Amino acid sequence: MSSTIPRGAGGFVPPPFPYDLLDGFRAVAAALPGGAVDLSIGTPCDPVPDVVAEALGAATDPARPYPPSVGSADLLAAVCGWFDRRLGVALEPAQVGACIGSKELVAGLPQVLRLRDPSRDTVLYPAIAYPSYAMGAELAGCRAVPVPVDAEWRLDLSAIDEADAGRALCLWVNTPGNPAGALDDLGAAAAWGRERGVPVLSDECYVEFTWEGPSRSMLQHGSEGVLAVHSLSKRSNLAGLRVGYYAGDAELVHYLREIRKHQGFMIPGPAQAAGAAALADQVHVEAQAARYHGRLELLVEILHGLGIEATMPQGGFYLWVAAPGGDAWGLIARLAESLGIVVSPGEFYGPDGAGHVRIAAVATDDRLEIVAERAARL
Repeated sequence: MSSTIPRGAGGFVPPPFPYDLLDGFRAVAAALPGGAVDLSIGTPCDPVPDVVAEALGAATDPARPYPPSVGSADLLAAVCGWFDRRLGVALEPAQVGACIGSKELVAGLPQVLRLRDPSRDTVLYPAIAYPSYAMGAELAGCRAVPVPVDAEWRLDLSAIDEADAGRALCLWVNTPGNPAGALDDLGAAAAWGRERGVPVLSDECYVEFTWEGPSRSMLQHGSEGVLAVHSLSKRSNLAGLRVGYYAGDAELVHYLREIRKHQGFMIPGPAQAAGAAALADQVHVEAQAARYHGRLELLVEILHGLGIEATMPQGGFYLWVAAPGGDAWGLIARLAESLGIVVSPGEFYGPDGAGHVRIAAVATDDRLEIVAERAARL
């Protein structure tokens, strides 16, 4: 089953931005003393690391010339060093490219991949997923075909129709997954793609927040035919700087780097310098991981106090919660009215997510304490 996006007589008509649909609940939550605590969008709320602020303030020289589209030598070296230290993956700088955060790459890759192979027209992606995988396919004029997930919210490769695989430009994998926090078998996904000549694109932006077992990357299973996509937005609280990178198959990376030069995609020079500094420092990442883990535990405790079943995810900073009676919008209203929090309905992440809500642990500790106090009074 492919997704459908409304099209007008003149062509593509953008659908409403989903989070705008929550404005009414934001108003209800804001009416409580202390105001609304918005946990609907996964936007970082914690301070920029000192090491990054220092690098950004000192980066005067990179602000003058056009920055390299592929990434500065320092940024590419920092990416390679991070992959080696954190994930045991050895890369050459030529296997890495910079992107303006990960979202623009996710949304734009299908168009570039179709230029590379016009005989294919299908983007495969998890049925419960970040909406940009499907939107990227639509914007490229491709078929967006969701892949079912199993009872543990993991990608079910056996459910992919071989006819769709034969038309596939790529298969998206997201681990730890957004919104459900599941950990996929990345080795199996890489093997599936290589057997069929389908590039496997692994969105790994939550890799530093893996709670069960070690952090994992698609590239731990080799780089042939695969691409890992990363961002500093979550690990280093740098969503506003838009620093991301992709790495993997040398031929595919080279193609993307050359295409992106023509498109003029460039991370500002000072942001590239700050990104290199962020990747070289792990202390701030460990502190951030501890913050998110503690906030998730607190949110689980609060929900249990309301009689709502919730469990810690395998990774990421979201809770994926089944709404009582399957009434997600009813639960959203209840949480806004009683706790003053705003959360997202599961249907934002695909029709199979209906009946669930996603709760992002992206409020500061003092704001979550207000929520805990409201819950205690109920």
